[in-house]
This record gives sequence, C-alpha cells and structure tokens, in this order.
Amino acid sequence: MEILSHNFAPCCRVAGMRWNSNNKHLNSRQAKLVGGKRSKVSLVRIHKRVQCASLSAGGHPGLNHSRTSITVKSSKTLQSSRNADLKVSCGSYNGYVIGGGEDASSIPEEGESKAKVLIPALPDESNGECGAPISSCFWEWKPKLTVHYEKAGCENVGSPPVLFLPGFGVGSFHYEKQLKDLGRDFRVWALDFLGQGRSLPFEDPAPQHHRENDPEGKETVWGFGEETEPWASELVYSIDLWQDQVQYFVEEVIGEPVFVVGNSLGGFVALYFAASNPHLVKGVTLLNATPFWGFLPNPVRSPRLARIFPWAGTFPLPSRVRKLTEIVWQKISDPRSIAEVLKQVYADHSTNVDKVVSRILETAEHPAAAASFASIMFAPQGQLSFNEALSGCRKNNMPVCLMYGKEDPWVKPVWGLQVKRQVPEAPYYEISPAGHCPHDEVPEVVNFLLRGWIKNLESQGSVALPLLDDLETIQHSVAKDLEFAREGAKRSVKVRFVGSTSLLWNRISSFIGSHVGKLKLKS
Repeated sequence: MEILSHNFAPCCRVAGMRWNSNNKHLNSRQAKLVGGKRSKVSLVRIHKRVQCASLSAGGHPGLNHSRTSITVKSSKTLQSSRNADLKVSCGSYNGYVIGGGEDASSIPEEGESKAKVLIPALPDESNGECGAPISSCFWEWKPKLTVHYEKAGCENVGSPPVLFLPGFGVGSFHYEKQLKDLGRDFRVWALDFLGQGRSLPFEDPAPQHHRENDPEGKETVWGFGEETEPWASELVYSIDLWQDQVQYFVEEVIGEPVFVVGNSLGGFVALYFAASNPHLVKGVTLLNATPFWGFLPNPVRSPRLARIFPWAGTFPLPSRVRKLTEIVWQKISDPRSIAEVLKQVYADHSTNVDKVVSRILETAEHPAAAASFASIMFAPQGQLSFNEALSGCRKNNMPVCLMYGKEDPWVKPVWGLQVKRQVPEAPYYEISPAGHCPHDEVPEVVNFLLRGWIKNLESQGSVALPLLDDLETIQHSVAKDLEFAREGAKRSVKVRFVGSTSLLWNRISSFIGSHVGKLKLKS
C-alpha cells in the first residue's frame, strides 16, 4: 500500500509527456468508426489488381493501385454473387471469427450473423496464467480528504492509460477483473469516490462533544454532532465534488490524458468530467450509465430555487435527517438487503458476488458511512445535466463508446439508445445476458470490447472495431455470439452492435489503405 500527497510527483508519469489541450488527433480517430445502415454497397471480392467500380448511385470514381483491389457492386448485383470469395480479417486484439465464411449478402438486415467469436478468458491463476498485480494506494487530495484507488500495469510505460469510475455504493474493488486483465496491456487505475468505498474520512466531520457509547460499547456514528469541523464546513458528497476529484486525480496522479470508463453513477461522472476537461480525456466508455443524478436544484444553476431547501447535504445533519438516516441505514446496510439488490441487477445469478457483498459491508461498517450516505442522497444536482455533458463531448469531438447490459432493470438499454441517437457516430454494444454491471458479470466480453475500442482509436482506425474485423460486417446492425471459457466450461453471450450510416466510406477507405500498404511492404 502506498500513500501519496497532492504535492507528490504523479504516479506512473511518462517522462517527457506533454498535454495537447486541443486534442486534434481525436478527430481523425473518431472518423474511423464504422457505418452502413441499409447501405446499397457491399464489398464482395478481392483481386490481385485494383478495380474499384463506381457506386450504383454514382459519385465515387474508380481507384487505381497496383497489386490489390476491392470490387464494389450494388446490392442487386450481389444477389447473383453468392459464390463471392470473401474472408478477410483486420485487427489484432486476441479475438477471432469462427464460421465466418459466408458472403456479405447472406447477412440479414436485422443484423443476425451465424459467425461466432471466440474471445480470451480472464487470467486463470490455477493454470499458471497470472493477471496483473494490483496495488492499493491512498492520495491526499485536500487536508482530511484522502482518496483510495487501485492501480495495475504501471510498468507498461507508453501504453494507453485507462481510468475506471465505479457506481453508487461500490468502489474500485468492483473493477478487479479489469485491473488484472487489462493491466497486462495498459496502465489502469480505479478510484473510490469521496464518501464511498475506502475514500471515507479518517476523522469525524461533525463530532458529538458529549459522546456516549451505546449499550454494546460501540462508538457513536460520525457526522451526527451539532458543529462542523473547519475542514468539512463546505463538504457535500455531490457529483460536482466527484467531477473535481477526478480532474485533480488525472492531473496530479496519472499526469496525462486518459481513457475514462464509468458504470452507472461512474458513467455520469465520466461524461461530466470529459465535457468539462476535454484536454484530459482521450475517450469515454459508458457502462449502463445513469442518465440523471440528484434531486435538489443546483445552487449555481438555480440559486433562487436552491434557497427554498434549507439543507442540501452539508454537515452536520439536521436532527430530522439524522432520525430518517438511522431508520433507512439500518435497512439498506443489512447483508440480506445488499444481496437482494445484487440479485436484481445481476442477470446471471450464478455470478459469484460474495466478494462484492463483503466489500460493501466493510464500507457500511465505517463510522462515517451513514452520514456520508445521507449527504449523497440530499446533495444537489450537478452544474451540468447528463444531456448537457453529452452535448459538450460531441462538440469537442470526444470519442464515445456505449456498452449496455440488455437485462438491466434500472438503466434499460433504451437509455443507451437515446445516447446513441445524440451521438450517432458512437459504437453501441448491447450485451445479453447481462444486467446493470456488465463489467463484473461478463468481464471477458467487456474487456474484449474495451481493449479493441482503445486499440482502434490508438491506431487511428487501422485496427478494426470489435465485431467489425471483416468486411462482411459493414452494415448498420450486427449480432454475434461471443464464446469464452470460465471455470473449465464454455460460456456464450450475444452482443449486438449498432453502427453509423455516415462513416461507411471511412471504413472502406481504411480497409483499402491498410491492405494496399501491407502489399507494398511485401513487394
């Protein structure tokens, strides 16, 4: 375990690193995403010489290069081209297609595909395959406000940095499967938001000066006193605080722009952070991101309305809130209640959640946990709404990737599709069966998709997006079965991809360029 002060040198800082506040390189990366909804164009044959026919709609001249070619034909011509000899694979992110030899014309418009994709399993220590070691660390952001985080892969100097943000009620431990796996390729961090996980205060923010022990001899819970300590005078566990926390963490601990990934509440914070600090973000991945947070008006956005509410999450808690908190906290911190909630949000009930339950209970036993929970529940809304943050990301050409568990009872896929409509160029992956926390339920799938998306951006499109590693999948919607091994058995999960219509030709051009370049090198 290590402890960092906010004045210390950043962890894993790459020597000679410079920030690019304009992030202009993201535009070209984002432009490589696939398109093709109801396209009348299909790629059907590869020849030794280049002959690129015009689209039936016209407007694209033929391309002439030596040694390789792609013939473009209309969909009507395709109907008589059933024997087209196409079996191409681009990209290298440890997945491959099984049974993908059918031509493009055999894929139904609904996006169903007979192809199955075998993806890597998680590191299996029983077979001698070690995952990346995880370090537990503390960073003192401000006096008395210490942030807990975990990291892996910091020895992978020069590899992309990835930051994971947790959902409400959990912490960095919820990303253990990502840290161990993705930490073998990338530099990976996961942090606990202040007021959650192990980022709870080490001192009572509002102590009771005449404190008495309860009949069992346990110390009275923190935050229930009459006066606030100076360091906690303006403390509110709000989404604005968490956005600031992430900003300073990236600046002072990581020290360079990152790919940020967030689940549920963490997805909202990730989007908010990216919109507010585009120079610090290389891309955003939303895992069943909650589209709203907070019930009370924000004092900056609506100062008059905010004054109507006498208390908005500050310390100490008002007496009436203390009584309500005691009643509610006793119920929700019960192990049976926690297990019931996890049963609701995990679609596969065979998933082992014992460690998740034990870590949540560990947090719940902290003397500051109940008052922190009350502060979170009564904290005001953020200065940016989810939609405003999304618009800000799109304005700054921020790459966005969407991954949603289909069986989530809370943030249903319709919310993800609404985001997709606002950011049509964002790849959308719908995973089934998977619930509210797909990264913990089907980590093999999420890790595979995330690894491929990052490599697509880092390579500026020369590595294809996951599930789009052959020309057969240039269409609006694709569904494939992803197979992987877990605990000695084979598992299968269906993933549906939804692309974008406007970027079809970027995909075609990228394919042509990569193959022409390879053949030139060979010659």
